[in-house]
Amino acid sequence: MRLMELGEFGLIERIACKVGQKQGVRIGIGDDAAAIEPTSGFEVLITTDMLVEGVHFDLALSGPFTLGKKSLAVNLSDIAAMGGIPRHFLLSLAIPENISVEFLDNFVAGMLEMGDQFGVTLIGGDTCSARQGMVVSVTVIGEQSPDLIVKRSGAQPGDLICVTGTLGDGALGLMQLRAGICEGAAVARHLDPLPRVLEGMKLAKAGPPSAMIDISDGLLADLGHVLDLSGVGARINLAKLPLSGYYRGNQPLFIEDPFLLPLSGGEDYELLFTVHPDRLSAIQSSLKETGPLATIIGEITASGGLSIFTATGDEYFPEQRGYNHFHYD
Repeated sequence: MRLMELGEFGLIERIACKVGQKQGVRIGIGDDAAAIEPTSGFEVLITTDMLVEGVHFDLALSGPFTLGKKSLAVNLSDIAAMGGIPRHFLLSLAIPENISVEFLDNFVAGMLEMGDQFGVTLIGGDTCSARQGMVVSVTVIGEQSPDLIVKRSGAQPGDLICVTGTLGDGALGLMQLRAGICEGAAVARHLDPLPRVLEGMKLAKAGPPSAMIDISDGLLADLGHVLDLSGVGARINLAKLPLSGYYRGNQPLFIEDPFLLPLSGGEDYELLFTVHPDRLSAIQSSLKETGPLATIIGEITASGGLSIFTATGDEYFPEQRGYNHFHYD
């Protein structure tokens, strides 16, 4: 079926019939606005991301189902970075003429599967035509007790810098896709990232970290946001960066510097957080229930900016700091 035959309201109804009614949703898809009921005593968290064809995704490399999953996952990652509990989301689409109804069915199926995994409900959005290229805009609404919300601005000198999972796999996966390699652990990590929602909630309940952010634009760029807002510096030890066995085995085939992608590649969607050394044991205990323990990669300093050192103590100067959304070359 062609999208022109279905029409805007036919598409909305086609999506709405696949969405179940969940707790906390008073009015869902179909009215001029949704109505939701927040949990008593909690504050509302709202985040939004836009994904543009040719900038954030390439339909020659990504199928509709995984694109749908990832479109929601990157927003869930932002809620996770604040220790929040995701509840609802809004979806807006700008759709070019070459996109089929079947493509949209699969896209929405992937998005709803990701939502079901974390108990998140689609409650509305918007659709329109696009002259060229698909645009996906997702807004996620979450909540958390005020005393458990983690911001970027609380890092203190002496805090340890930690990350969940491994780094560099997502960026390596993109390089492999562009080279014609369409499977493997890194490709899966790039196309279908798992947001650390459970880990974020566990960290918040453990007492929470002094600061936290998700790694989407690259470790150095995202850590830089924490340092700027906290008014502190940092030292990173390259030897401590958590790299997967797959990354170590395949990275030399694509890029000479083994540290460039973990530091600057982005697309990892892991959590980077800072914590006082006395709190580390409680933090690690909380993470045992959800997956791998956090890795300590450095420490916060009183000043001096961000310094990076090798295992031998030599200072390392990266070629780039992270993804620049307004770099047009």
